[in-house]
Amino acid sequence: MSTSFEKRLAQLQANHQNLISMPNAPIGLGNGIFERYKHSVLTAAHTPLFWRYDLNPQTNPFLMERFGINAVFNAGAIKWQGNYLVAARVEGIDRKSFFAIAESPNGIDQFQFWDYPITMPETEDPDTNVYDLRLVAHEDGWIYGLFCSERKDPSAPASDTSSAVAQAGMARTKDLINWERLPDLKTPSPQQRNVVLHPEFVDGKYAFYTRPQDGFISAGTGGGIGFGLAESMTNPVVATETIVHERQYHTVYEVKNGQGPAPIKTPQGWLHLAHGVRNTAAGLRYVLYMFMTDLQDLTKIIHQPAGYFLAPEGEERIGDVSNVAFSNGWILDDDGTVLMYYASSDTRLHVATSSVERLVDYCINTPQDGFRSATSVETLKEIIRKNKAL
Repeated sequence: MSTSFEKRLAQLQANHQNLISMPNAPIGLGNGIFERYKHSVLTAAHTPLFWRYDLNPQTNPFLMERFGINAVFNAGAIKWQGNYLVAARVEGIDRKSFFAIAESPNGIDQFQFWDYPITMPETEDPDTNVYDLRLVAHEDGWIYGLFCSERKDPSAPASDTSSAVAQAGMARTKDLINWERLPDLKTPSPQQRNVVLHPEFVDGKYAFYTRPQDGFISAGTGGGIGFGLAESMTNPVVATETIVHERQYHTVYEVKNGQGPAPIKTPQGWLHLAHGVRNTAAGLRYVLYMFMTDLQDLTKIIHQPAGYFLAPEGEERIGDVSNVAFSNGWILDDDGTVLMYYASSDTRLHVATSSVERLVDYCINTPQDGFRSATSVETLKEIIRKNKAL
């Protein structure tokens, strides 16, 4: 082994160890609703060296990267056997995404990837790309993974090499290692993205949050967060979709919106974390927002604060697809802490922490959107009057 190879390998190993062992800490006072943290919890540099490099000096004498990683972002999340696991979307420099699990002892830092990525079985119509895995521990005893399955649009002309069809791919597991692929979800919509499985049966059926849309990018006449029931997961068919939360003009969710992770059950209702998209002169802007639905009627919104819950800030606004905050994973811990994993600009993964108590308070007591400037002023004046009367 050459001295230069040994020296470069030692430097790579030291830098990687420093990165994955770096402690994380909250930033400042925050807004009282949640805490942001100083460091990303996962980046492309967190992936193992033995993924990216051929470590044999005979076949890689210059110690070059052989499998480049572009980004690590949108991750499902689950607490498993006492540890905090995220199933991240890992994107290679070839634009193909795959899923890989990283594990942390506290959910805040020290995330390390498992040795191998997830081997996701294919259907008879193989996916070109898979991404944005939601992990749901269902009451039927399985852990389900729902993700976007993307294939080239077969109806597109030969000259069009970018048109795609997105559907809800599904798989299940008992150990997060061995996965059984299920058929793609069938719905009335020609395109489906951001589909999420509800963690409990509803009237003895499997319940899904969907996002019906006409095109791969454009919602068209579709859009909104839908809800539907299916008899089984082995023949998953949603015959009817009911829109739970629709798009609204001049809001943070006017262009598109979709469910994030599966909702969290509380005595006051189901807590939902969703993403909203609006258009700007600089392009699409993705933010996160929250709402609550009734415990019995999952299609009934009972509380919804105005505006966004979390938006990309500072360096979070910079990346492959700038000005984006997206979440498809959170963990409710035993003490009521909620760890929310969100990605910024399709590049890296962060964590924010709150509690069920705070999130319920936020949803119930934060004013709703009046959908006009005048109503916003009246809301603000009422808050001012109350404060001045103290």
